[in-house]
Amino acid sequence: MRILFIRREPIFKLAAWILLAVFILFIGYMALKEDYEPTLAPIYQGCKEKKEIALTVNVYWGEEYLPQMLKIMKENNVNATFFIGGQWAEKFPELLKTISEAGHEVGSHGYSHPHPDHLSKDGNIREISKSERIISKIIEKKPTLFAPPYGERGKTVLAAAEELDYRFVLWSVDTIDWQHPAPETIVNRVTQKAHNGAIVLMHPTAPTVKALPEIISSLKNNGYNFVTVTEMINGIPKEDSLSKLP
Repeated sequence: MRILFIRREPIFKLAAWILLAVFILFIGYMALKEDYEPTLAPIYQGCKEKKEIALTVNVYWGEEYLPQMLKIMKENNVNATFFIGGQWAEKFPELLKTISEAGHEVGSHGYSHPHPDHLSKDGNIREISKSERIISKIIEKKPTLFAPPYGERGKTVLAAAEELDYRFVLWSVDTIDWQHPAPETIVNRVTQKAHNGAIVLMHPTAPTVKALPEIISSLKNNGYNFVTVTEMINGIPKEDSLSKLP
């Protein structure tokens, strides 16, 4: 009968290499997790205890409707938050100045309106940073709010916004006005879903212009105060999104 003697040294070496490989993989995983696990939370709404509503307007087109929207808001003493695309701002700097000088809040809508979830963290940083430089130069004020194109909120764009010290703003009431529904449809979507702390998403469209006076009148008659997004979220920690929709 043969007795096999297994040398322990090769086994120990193999085990050591395996442990080293596992350790390297773990370090790599933690590094990736640190890069793509942002603590910044999206903001969908403000405080439910306050009868406030914030109107937001995402602007990457529709400049022909903005003067009338601004006129209606001025007549009704309403300030909104306009999220501006950087490429649009390059084309219409004077209109952007008009928005800002009218007392409205200006946030960033990125630069070229790509799908943020298709970009890396660095790609999103480039988008937001380029828009920031353009907007800041025009209105002489750095935007602090970011509304992502298409409402995408993946890890890479959240991490980019967090690194650049932006608040990440979405919405709790969507007009879906980009589909150009009838004005009364837009009015109903807002008034029927209005709630304390609502953030209402709009775009500059013809039906939105027609719907806006009735939206403002109806909400005021129901006791709502209009505020900017920054006024609404003042005091809410960046890690607390109040993100559960009503």
